[in-house]
Amino acid sequence: MASKDITMYKDLTPAAPLDKKTLNKMVWRSLFLQASFNYERMQACGWLWGILPGLEKIHTNKEDLAASMGHNLEFFNTHPFLVTFVMGIVLSLEQQKSDIPTIRAVRVAAMGPLGGIGDAIFWFTLVPITAGITANMAINGNIVAPFLFLIIFNLVQFGVRYWLMYWSYDLGTKAIEMLTANAKEFTHAASMLGVFVVGALTCNYGATSVKIVIQNGDAPIDIQSVINGILPQLIPLAMTLMVYFLIKKHNWSPIKCICLLLVIGLVGAFFGIWAGNYTPFVVWY
Repeated sequence: MASKDITMYKDLTPAAPLDKKTLNKMVWRSLFLQASFNYERMQACGWLWGILPGLEKIHTNKEDLAASMGHNLEFFNTHPFLVTFVMGIVLSLEQQKSDIPTIRAVRVAAMGPLGGIGDAIFWFTLVPITAGITANMAINGNIVAPFLFLIIFNLVQFGVRYWLMYWSYDLGTKAIEMLTANAKEFTHAASMLGVFVVGALTCNYGATSVKIVIQNGDAPIDIQSVINGILPQLIPLAMTLMVYFLIKKHNWSPIKCICLLLVIGLVGAFFGIWAGNYTPFVVWY
């Protein structure tokens, strides 16, 4: 594109700071970051459409606007919930009329670390905790549960989007230094919290238990009672570790693991091994 041959804008006078209305408009546009996702430039089209209101106010010179749009249409890929962090930094540089190679380099540097951080915040922490709380409500027949999940998730999501836009726009390139300085530690801590929550959910909602009874005269032995005496919820733990082993060591897909668990459940139910409203599996000796 032509923008690759241009290193400086023609009008180097810093633009006026963007108003809150424009910043808010770009936050809402960030929701459509992946609306035109493709495997050549990933989120580039959605990225440009999201920051376009800011670029139009910053670059009153049409050639500068064209150059800015050109280099902002290059390959772009970051976490969709944290994209406003990159928006704020890039818009701050555009406002100061920094040279295009610097803006391009900062954009690439800013979008990189957000993938792991965003996954740790949302998919490994927020979703398991929120889903765990509301799923328990739904199991008890509370109709508010799915709406509460959506409300909590979207309140956090939009709160993060707005806060990152204003914070990174005010700090400019300093925001990258603050992010990358503790990115590894933060991601690790959030991931550990997510694993802890998933483990708690496995214990709490893993209801698999056996209904095997060994007839021993007048004192039948209930295998599940024996297992509970060793380690409660041992069977759900064993199945979880089995799935983890298959995925990690043998590269099984989640679909194959689900099918395996389905077969185990059907076979166990047919023979009366799993607890339920059917005849227990009795061993005589």
